[in-house]
Amino acid sequence: MNTLRNKVQLIGNLGNEPEIITLDSGKMLAKFAIATNESYKNAKGERITDTQWHNIVAWGKTAEIVEKYVGKGKEVAIEGKLTSRSYETKEGEKRYVTEVVCNELLMLGK
Repeated sequence: MNTLRNKVQLIGNLGNEPEIITLDSGKMLAKFAIATNESYKNAKGERITDTQWHNIVAWGKTAEIVEKYVGKGKEVAIEGKLTSRSYETKEGEKRYVTEVVCNELLMLGK
């Protein structure tokens, strides 16, 4: 059961072009967001689509694949773990971020 701890699997579409960062150490980082959609019918019988946005972070070889082959609108399957972090803005406000650290990426669609 340990393999089920903190495991996230998502299928969605990229909302924008990935942000690719190469660190001073030479390690590559890719940051992007994907949208997942869920449809249901409300009490009136109307079909409602709920869209959720997820921040994704990929490192190393996975980031290189994202840079070469993945772009805005592309459908991808992501597997990774959920992480949370906080930082302080220049104005002194504390911000909290929740991201999925991607360890597997599958390109779907055409």
